[in-house]
Amino acid sequence: MSKTALVTGATSGIGKATAYEFAKHGIQLVICGRRQERLEAIKKELGPLTKVCTLQFDVRDKHQVEKAIASLPNEFKKIDILINNAGNAHGLDPIQSGSLDDWDAMMDINVKGLLYVSKAVIPQMTERQSGHIINIGSSAGKEVYAKGNVYCGSKHAVLAITEGMRIDLNPFGIKVGAVNPGLVETEFSKVRFKGDKIADTVYKGFKALQAEDIAEIIYFVISRPYHVNIADLLVFPTAQANSTTLKKNT
Repeated sequence: MSKTALVTGATSGIGKATAYEFAKHGIQLVICGRRQERLEAIKKELGPLTKVCTLQFDVRDKHQVEKAIASLPNEFKKIDILINNAGNAHGLDPIQSGSLDDWDAMMDINVKGLLYVSKAVIPQMTERQSGHIINIGSSAGKEVYAKGNVYCGSKHAVLAITEGMRIDLNPFGIKVGAVNPGLVETEFSKVRFKGDKIADTVYKGFKALQAEDIAEIIYFVISRPYHVNIADLLVFPTAQANSTTLKKNT
């Protein structure tokens, strides 16, 4: 019997690539996001490879989260793998001029959204005493950089929550880990810079990680034998040494 994975933020970037990677290996999918038309397009593409269920909700709304996950058809109710991928960055401002709306968006999605989805899924894992949770963090969760303030804070929180989850769920035999990418070429920068053309320059002059690179790593993590849990993984493109050291072609 194939396993079932629930992936948040599955309509683009790392989440979408992870859904495609899992489908190649016959993992049954619950793909979640806010854009129903994108969810349906992905379901149609992946249908020949695996069974796919779509859930449209905003992770910031705990009632939507609870209602959506409770509505899963019977064949999708047993979630073996949870990929908490939904996340965002808004703005790149110094703390004194940061936007409260940007701060709310980052904390609500990156931290509270992860908690809401986890809360809806974990009880069935503890009842079965099995499951695997991967939280998608960031190198920003390990290192604070100028003007990263609240975004870095939200990703530091993701790592702290991941460690807390791993401790609390240890008695139930549930695996918990974090995958923390550096620069990945996705829609991330377009969101951060709100469509400004500066977003187009972020990945120029070097080869950034691609969403597919992270998806392959996530599959590697979830496909290890039961006695192996990759608890914390940091991955950079070769051109990146840390948050502020980047080798660009001149």
